[in-house]
Amino acid sequence: MIENILFDLGGVLLTIDMQKTIEAFALLGWKETEWKENSQSRRAVFENLETGTDSQYQFRENIRKMLPGTPTDTEIDNAWNAMLIDFPAAIIDYLIKLKTEYTLYLLSNTNALHLKHFREIFFFAYGYQIDTLFHKTYYSHEIGFRKPNPGAFLKVLEDSSLIPGNTLFVDDLKVNTDAAEEIGMKVLNIEAGTLLQSLTGYLRKETGRRGDEATGRLGACDSLH
Repeated sequence: MIENILFDLGGVLLTIDMQKTIEAFALLGWKETEWKENSQSRRAVFENLETGTDSQYQFRENIRKMLPGTPTDTEIDNAWNAMLIDFPAAIIDYLIKLKTEYTLYLLSNTNALHLKHFREIFFFAYGYQIDTLFHKTYYSHEIGFRKPNPGAFLKVLEDSSLIPGNTLFVDDLKVNTDAAEEIGMKVLNIEAGTLLQSLTGYLRKETGRRGDEATGRLGACDSLH
């Protein structure tokens, strides 16, 4: 029986467009071909920021080393944040309804710069803090683990005393849902932008299974009389 739902953020609740960040960095001199050629070193810079290994100040310095000029902190931050688009109203309304039936949590691979920016995007749109939608939020740079590292999921389960089998994890990356499933969580891997139809359908089927099981138990009891 699902009691808790743990959500990913980007691609699930928050609209993401990575191309906008690529284009913004291109304006600072980072060509898209170089972006692809330097993928390994670039990924290390991003992941160190997302696990809290590097501070936002070290991140900016690492980015400057990959660029031909010396962009300002603001220019780097704006380019980095360009991928964060919006929180669709239909999704936020859906979360509010889900809160009446399930305990909601958030687990995001993110960083201090993105956290500040997407909180601002949400507050500007809705007038309250995004964190209040959830019983508790977990951000990779604060917990020291990023998905699909099992440590990220175990941190959530242990910290909030959740039973894996009663907890559904929703993410748009299969590598992440596979990792959660390995430790016993129920999972739903969705395509980005399909949360409403995907989760609604999943929960409807789950409710139907519970009803069938309850009917079966009642039938078994009746046969004993």
